[in-house]
Amino acid sequence: MASPQRILFPPEKICMAWQHSQRAGAGLHNLGNTCFLNSVLQCLTYTPPLANHLLSGEHSQACGQKGFCVMCRMEVHVQQVLHSSASAIEPWAVVDFLTEIGENFQHGRQEDAHEFLRCTVDAMQRACLSGNSDLDMSSQATTIVHQIFGGFLRSRALKRFEAFTGDKISKVVEHPQYLDLRPYTSQAAGEPSQAAGEPLLYSLYAVLVHGGGSCRAGHYFCYIKASDGLWYHMDDETVDLCDSDTVLRQQAYLLFYI
Repeated sequence: MASPQRILFPPEKICMAWQHSQRAGAGLHNLGNTCFLNSVLQCLTYTPPLANHLLSGEHSQACGQKGFCVMCRMEVHVQQVLHSSASAIEPWAVVDFLTEIGENFQHGRQEDAHEFLRCTVDAMQRACLSGNSDLDMSSQATTIVHQIFGGFLRSRALKRFEAFTGDKISKVVEHPQYLDLRPYTSQAAGEPSQAAGEPLLYSLYAVLVHGGGSCRAGHYFCYIKASDGLWYHMDDETVDLCDSDTVLRQQAYLLFYI
């Protein structure tokens, strides 16, 4: 890819590790079939580089977008979750703007968690490009959202349903806590052979689970690794401490590594 004409967010400003350590924040009340949204929002809230940026308030301070801005809404939401003294909050900061994130989303209707994740990330990218959509592709890839979700982080959807019946495929798919991608990458030009042999480790920090026997019904919940290094089970308003063995036994629908 050609060199960017403009750097929208300097990569050295992205902090991949948590800036502060604390236990998990508030749960999210179900506002009517919003478990898909709650689970995705919790996974995004505990994505360290995104959370660090949103907690800094840097985006809203510089935002010139008129009307709805999903990054500003996410800023409000993440700060509410991580700073609230309540055991659970109502995620209206995002729910009120569902159709802005994806025109096909309707409040009160169960939606697919992976579709909501992709639409939310796409909307955040558009917000970061506000006023800069005519930039070359290399420059568009320098937003903080693209650098996090297009480079360092990968989400993997296990769409485990029968194509015709919609029934869930219940065969267990094991997922490791640490994933070494070095065997699947090619050596970059000029890269020392020693560096080429070093592990390229990605660490699991969130697992989103779909409970139920069909893609047409069921319930979403998730497991996240908070800034205190501990795992928590998040099921709407309920937040419980759990161990990594419990997380690794889950039949995952979405896996988040960083």
